[in-house]
Amino acid sequence: MNKKARYITTTIAYVNADPHIGFGYEIVSADVFARYWRRLGYEVFFNTGTDEHGQKIAQKADEAGQERQKYVDYYASEYARLKTKLNLSYDNFIRTTDPHHKAAAAAIWRRCEANGDIYKKKYSGLYCVGCELFYQEAELEAGKVCPIHTKPCQEVTEENYFFRLSNYQDYLKDYLSRVGVIEPEWRRQEAINFVAKGLEDFSISRERARLDWGVPVPGDDRQVMYVWFDALTNYISALGWPEAGGAFAKFWTDGEVNQVAGKDQVRFQSIMWQAMLKSAGVKATDRVIYHGFITSGGQKMSKSLGNTISPYDLIARYGTDATRYLLLRYVHPFDDTDITLEKLDGWYTADLVNGLGNLTARILKMSESYGLPHKSQPREYFDEETISNFNQQATLTKIWTEISSLDEYIQKEEPFKKIKVDKVAAAKDIDYLLSGLENIAGQLTIFMPESAELILRAIADNKKPDNLFPRLT
Repeated sequence: MNKKARYITTTIAYVNADPHIGFGYEIVSADVFARYWRRLGYEVFFNTGTDEHGQKIAQKADEAGQERQKYVDYYASEYARLKTKLNLSYDNFIRTTDPHHKAAAAAIWRRCEANGDIYKKKYSGLYCVGCELFYQEAELEAGKVCPIHTKPCQEVTEENYFFRLSNYQDYLKDYLSRVGVIEPEWRRQEAINFVAKGLEDFSISRERARLDWGVPVPGDDRQVMYVWFDALTNYISALGWPEAGGAFAKFWTDGEVNQVAGKDQVRFQSIMWQAMLKSAGVKATDRVIYHGFITSGGQKMSKSLGNTISPYDLIARYGTDATRYLLLRYVHPFDDTDITLEKLDGWYTADLVNGLGNLTARILKMSESYGLPHKSQPREYFDEETISNFNQQATLTKIWTEISSLDEYIQKEEPFKKIKVDKVAAAKDIDYLLSGLENIAGQLTIFMPESAELILRAIADNKKPDNLFPRLT
């Protein structure tokens, strides 16, 4: 039986500042799923990219005294180089300033308009520049403060185009009733509760007089598209939409569509975006996987708050694979996680220097010194249940339990002593250890690709590798 092709996409990074580890976690997480599915024999298309329009970017560029396109070109390049630095396997890097994407955004607008779901009206509301979103007063904290950016919202009155989200109350209720369209399950319940309260139409444009950095509204040069309406379209424009065939047909229409996003994206990805797709006559997303926030001192880590940690700083300190490991093992896949450099240093030393690195060195030193190479057998290290419920953290915890078990085996059996009195028994012990290490490295190929391959090559060559994870200085 032919397996469905699988599509996976991150959200696209908003280029108003340098990359931070929140996005670093998201893209590495998506990379693991893409590698995992490829190992299982699926054809995979992995998308990421940058969101380059909107009021925040226009303001930042103006403050910097830079032309807007030049400003976004620089930050897009900072995100694009994560591919090499984090050893990412994505197939496409989309930019919302790409001509094809802007044409696709205009196409989805026209389809929704033709379906009767876009209209124009004057509107007054509370607007958060950080979120680029109008809020209802009940959604805000005392003093009309945005719960995400902890800053007061602005009262804005203007004439905008609106999308008739209210037309999709029943459709979204039915869509969200399907178990598995959102992971984890409690986020699905959150979306269900949001829809049950009643859906209001939302603004999808801004007056050009107030914001001139965006995709023009088809047929109205006085308005530009609201950044979210433009940006959400990237998930299908990346596959060549509105062309119906090719990659779009294979990976979206006939394939399994997976999106990865932060927990603050539920209303955008699983409500607004799904209504837009339905209005445009496009299949709904099959699954959205929502992760929590990375916090610092209990406060959300974000570019707007200025309390971020750069993934490039972590890579310089720990290396590529170690950074991947630390994010995937210690950032909870669904809940918030508090991260400090002190914690990261401790985990790096305990798990990689003293853990995997030391175990590899001990086993390979014995096999090399005693001339006892391992006869590897072709094998598959994964099955469909290995990464259960999209929880990479649980998978890595299980692998590190196996590392601890091999360490305990060495302490109990002491093959380094046994070799002097019973070489046959010691050889069996060492082959058992090599087999276990090979299995661990095989499982790690999707998490820590370079380190895993180094260990597998060392086993095949029967030669202790150089220092895999240097001690911090």
